[in-house]
Amino acid sequence: MSLPTSDSSLQTLFNDFNNLRVLIVGDVMVDAYVWGRATRLSPEAPVPVVHVARTENRLGGAANVALNVQALGATPLLCAVIGTDAGGDQLLRLLHENHLPADGLIRSAHRPTTVKQRILAQGQQLLRIDSEIETDLNAAEAAQLLAAYDDLLTRADVVVFEDYDKGVLSEAIITECIARARQRNIPTVVDPKKKNFLAYRYCTLFKPNLKELREGLKLEFGEPTTDRAGFEAAVARLRQELTPEIVLVTLSEYGVFAQQDGQKTYLPAHLRTISDVSGAGDTVISIAALCVALGQSAAFTAALANLGGGLVCEQVGVVPVEKRRLLEEAEEAGLRA
Repeated sequence: MSLPTSDSSLQTLFNDFNNLRVLIVGDVMVDAYVWGRATRLSPEAPVPVVHVARTENRLGGAANVALNVQALGATPLLCAVIGTDAGGDQLLRLLHENHLPADGLIRSAHRPTTVKQRILAQGQQLLRIDSEIETDLNAAEAAQLLAAYDDLLTRADVVVFEDYDKGVLSEAIITECIARARQRNIPTVVDPKKKNFLAYRYCTLFKPNLKELREGLKLEFGEPTTDRAGFEAAVARLRQELTPEIVLVTLSEYGVFAQQDGQKTYLPAHLRTISDVSGAGDTVISIAALCVALGQSAAFTAALANLGGGLVCEQVGVVPVEKRRLLEEAEEAGLRA
């Protein structure tokens, strides 16, 4: 998407997004939805009977990050492992329909494609069925993944690690991928989960949320509004463990926190009508990756990501950010790149 050119530093930055290639490595999945009506209980068990009205399949996990990167104008490069199953076929169809590349995907007969199926009736989610495996890749799968990663890394301006604890990203693979990116001076940004939380040493930007920060460090502390000392002590511990250049912590209704060197930035959440928080983290990491690739400060990166995360919360379901709307909001907020 090409935006009008002007003297605006923001418009220049947003146009520069179009020249970036973002390598996203991690757990891809299919988000499946079944909508229907429930008007009676089953005679077989005390559960509702759902009469299906429609179904829909969407890209999830690292594939949704790819959608956000694409929506921002950059070129996503996906690197992941999926199964030789119906879920894998569906995921490849969705990538094709959304004009996303699949050349970095490895297919394995030994592990299923992650599919999360949600059953909804009268606007309420009744049940979620997860088809997945959480064991680490075997040696052959890991070797194939690293070979695909090496090939894509030669084209990348920044690497995103999208970890959902489904086994694609093990500690050994993470360490090797970061080392290879550092050899090429390619920045790395991380959206972590609990299992490999402390494996991302020497990454460029590390983005946990509050829950992940507590669980990953096994620390208890209060909300930043009431226990700033405890929260900042946890961030200091994180920086000691991983030595990232930037820490970006999403604080839900409290906004975001960023630290680079000794500079700490707290930004409040923007007042919005929240429809659905699903996918906000994917939008935040996508914006952060592009800003890091273009050498933006932690404070600016946090501010723009905070805006983007809030925008997608106004939409129902997991949807990518709208680039033009994000630019308009950033200009109204007075951001300067």
